[in-house]
Amino acid sequence: MDYVNIFNDLSEHVMIHINSCSEISHTSSWIESKHHPDFDLWYLYKGKIEIHIQEKVYQASEGDLILFSPKIAYTATALSSECSFIFTHFDFVLGNHFGILDNFQLSGIISNKMVKEESRLFLDTFDQYKLNTPMSGIRLKGCFTILIAKIIELYGIGKYQGEFKHQSSVPKQKMGLQNLQLVFDFIQNHLHQTISIGELAVIAGMSEKYFFYYFKQSLGITPSRYIYQLRMNRARELLYSNRYSIKQIAEKLGYPDPYSFSKAFKKYYKVPPSQFV
Repeated sequence: MDYVNIFNDLSEHVMIHINSCSEISHTSSWIESKHHPDFDLWYLYKGKIEIHIQEKVYQASEGDLILFSPKIAYTATALSSECSFIFTHFDFVLGNHFGILDNFQLSGIISNKMVKEESRLFLDTFDQYKLNTPMSGIRLKGCFTILIAKIIELYGIGKYQGEFKHQSSVPKQKMGLQNLQLVFDFIQNHLHQTISIGELAVIAGMSEKYFFYYFKQSLGITPSRYIYQLRMNRARELLYSNRYSIKQIAEKLGYPDPYSFSKAFKKYYKVPPSQFV
């Protein structure tokens, strides 16, 4: 399973919080050295910018996106007489895990041609957001989510990898998901069976207590919640196919009987499976 599939499987647990979104202009004398506690995405709509990170130099041109992850220290300067950009400070949360994106090398400069349509949607909505039109805040969040999802998608299919790096948390966090890969694969392949935390701990090579802690720290949700989410996703797909009875779906998802499945389904979707479609 590709790591980015986690966001697809657990999309209902993903939250994007926009902490601030505004535009700013600078002259050729502008220079700033910062690092932020949250993620920061710039859309450069005028001029050129030079970014210095750990003795490396990067350049962004009009239409490019610049994504900074938390705690990356940078120095930015203008390479033109004037530069203007929209900045968006945000948190990306999976369950209760605010650092899940640290598992992926996303920070860097994203060429406009890679996210042209998604950027256009975001810019159109930002214009309405500046005017404080009705529901523009919700639309901004939606279009911004589409933009971030596109960047993650490009990373997942190997068409983009960020170049900005910091030396502390990224390798450690990335290793966390790598150590759970066999667990993810096992769960995906055994949804039709009863899956115990104990056998997952054995696969991960950890004690049961430590595995539970490790999984939750790495993914932001418990192993049981992850399995439950995958089963409910699969149940929805099977019901929409109109090919299986409730009993057959229960068997395919590892429930001992239709009643147990229906109870779990209703708890999640608020209606029994017989009334879902």
